[in-house]
Amino acid sequence: MVIVDKSGVHRLEIRCCECPNAMSPDIQMFRHGFFPASFNRPKTVFTFRVLNDFLLDSLECGTSAMNYYSKLRRMTSSMFPHLVPDRYRELMRVARQWRQLKTMKWHGFGHRSDNPSTGELALFCPACPQPGINVLLSEDESLDDWKYTRSFVMDGNFKAEHLHPIKPFDEVWLSDGLGFMVGKDRYKMHLAEAADTVEKSSCNNHRAVNQANAARHKLESTGIGGVACARHGCFVPHSMVDFQKGERQMNMDYALCEASRHNMEGITRAVTFYDINCQYNKHFRVRVDRSRFLDMAPQLTIIPGIGLWHIHGHQDSCYVRYASNFIEGIGRIDGEIMETLWARLNLISPAARGMSSPHRKECLDYQMNDSNFCKMIRMKRTLCRKYKLARNGISESGKAFDRLDEAAPSHLKTEWLARERIAQSSRLNDPAAMDEYEINIKKAPSKKEIELRLLEEGNARNAAPSRRSVAMWISTGLAIEEAQIALLIEVRRIGRRSTETQRLDIARQRDRLQGQIDGFAWSALTHLGEGFDADDEPEDLNVDILDDLDDDPADFTETSHTWTNSPELTVIPLPSNLGVDRCRRCMAEDLIPLEMSLREGQANDALHNLRIYLCNKAILFRTTVRQAKSQALKTRAWSQVTSVQQAVSLHASIYTKTRKQMMKLEPGQDQLQKYKPLLREQLKISTAVGDPNARGQRNESLAWFWSVEVDLGGPDWTHAKFTESIGCGQRHYEIDGGKK
Repeated sequence: MVIVDKSGVHRLEIRCCECPNAMSPDIQMFRHGFFPASFNRPKTVFTFRVLNDFLLDSLECGTSAMNYYSKLRRMTSSMFPHLVPDRYRELMRVARQWRQLKTMKWHGFGHRSDNPSTGELALFCPACPQPGINVLLSEDESLDDWKYTRSFVMDGNFKAEHLHPIKPFDEVWLSDGLGFMVGKDRYKMHLAEAADTVEKSSCNNHRAVNQANAARHKLESTGIGGVACARHGCFVPHSMVDFQKGERQMNMDYALCEASRHNMEGITRAVTFYDINCQYNKHFRVRVDRSRFLDMAPQLTIIPGIGLWHIHGHQDSCYVRYASNFIEGIGRIDGEIMETLWARLNLISPAARGMSSPHRKECLDYQMNDSNFCKMIRMKRTLCRKYKLARNGISESGKAFDRLDEAAPSHLKTEWLARERIAQSSRLNDPAAMDEYEINIKKAPSKKEIELRLLEEGNARNAAPSRRSVAMWISTGLAIEEAQIALLIEVRRIGRRSTETQRLDIARQRDRLQGQIDGFAWSALTHLGEGFDADDEPEDLNVDILDDLDDDPADFTETSHTWTNSPELTVIPLPSNLGVDRCRRCMAEDLIPLEMSLREGQANDALHNLRIYLCNKAILFRTTVRQAKSQALKTRAWSQVTSVQQAVSLHASIYTKTRKQMMKLEPGQDQLQKYKPLLREQLKISTAVGDPNARGQRNESLAWFWSVEVDLGGPDWTHAKFTESIGCGQRHYEIDGGKK
């Protein structure tokens, strides 16, 4: 006989017992740890050791049967592996039988005469609530409690595709519908009956919606989709379906309905996370009611959600309607955990692509079952770690909530609770009811808004000619200061090693700027009165250049072509440059509050632009820089980053100069508290901050200027919500009377 073992392929003479009461040869071989390739007159056997080793290699390394047997042949004869007997086809057949027998034994069918039913050859999550298995209710409890809510995450995987079988009539099914893949007959009847509607996403451009009907004729299955528990990441038995085209609703409907039937007797609430739930959930119940093959308990309430990773690509309104932050009792949950599960499953996807349909589904079932098993044996450690983190976070969250809660008026908190109850109770029938949670904070006034208000006020009170256009004159001075800062940064950036074209451009900018300064100084005689002398010797303009930490500081500190009277270093006669005492001597004291108001608008504009460019920089790191493959793309990506960094430095410098001038105008305590100094480390945006899924940033606090527009103690509270921008995303904090 040919004996295939872990050590190689061997030829040995085998003598079976031929006594009258002896067992059949195949049973004798089983007793000695050999699995015969055939049962009547076996000529080849596989040891149990080699079958176990092959299944483990397939699980951990994605090894195909062909590659594994090729390894055995080379182990047998490193010089002439082609002379070793070829038992590749026998290995595939025996491995299927061995996998099926092991699975049945593991699930308690080794010594039972009855056959397993739907999903009984699959492990499930031991921590998800399952009445009659791990849920024992006390007298004062019911399954309506939020802690008995089941959480599902749905997703598709287009790497697990499958070619059309060569001989479909010759296929043998060993476990149709007994594991994670659904039974073929009922699923086919559902697909034949379901309406195939072509949908276009009304939200942003979702690929799963827009490519739902994209067919690929060479494939029997373009991928798989299914359901897993969102809290612990375990596949749900009998809830994985094949895609015939794209990720169509009829496919995911069947998967979700099958998942909702697995050990959920009496549970009345489930939360589903799906990256296109804003489209998928619209008519889900209507589709279920119309179909004969979609079974879902009528008392089961489905609450739709979208994982935070995918929700950043949606419309702004989708955040409050579908983000997990606004689902009561959901806790900390991973709405994108299915992405991590696909990575392990994709190990065997290339090998399973050309298998027969039953063989492929058995391999997928076995891989998913092993994934759940690994989750199960490690779950104690994972849950203990999460519990400790949550327990330690309670005090920090409580302190943050108390600070916000103390600043909120009591009558508004009562109103918010009432409005919250209405929103939560109406969200299922009308997701727009959750718009109650939308941010409603007044944006800090810009310099243009303040200038317009001052001009209107001046015209309304019939101000004197010298004071009628003073707001416009001061605003012009602020614009000149910004142009000076921009030119100074440009001069220092190019340094002494500049080209003729660069020097010509700088000269033109200086000529233009000098003309604006001359006109501004001439008009100062009108607004500042006879006490002002335009020929006074001014001090050089002191501009603090704040470079981002990712920049090269040498770019801003090189000696450049400048001189003492350069227009970018000229001090213009604004009240803040003259000083409060001199303004009083010039009878221009009334200009101080006007400049202070315009300076506040200028500071607001600078901080707003600073936030925008920091977000842009984070997006560039997360997309363009990370995805650049060639050297040309990398060079272009870093060129874009450099451009954004220069904009960050410009607006940071404008804010620093503005705050410095405000300090000369004797600001009030509120202004000092609102407009704080800007530090270099506060402008740092790393790739981790730009990545919403990066580890270690959950407890980080952002710089003060991300929430400078929020007034904790003012009377203009409308919603108890605050927003911090993290890269291209947002972190939201909610107050609803202490529940969250």
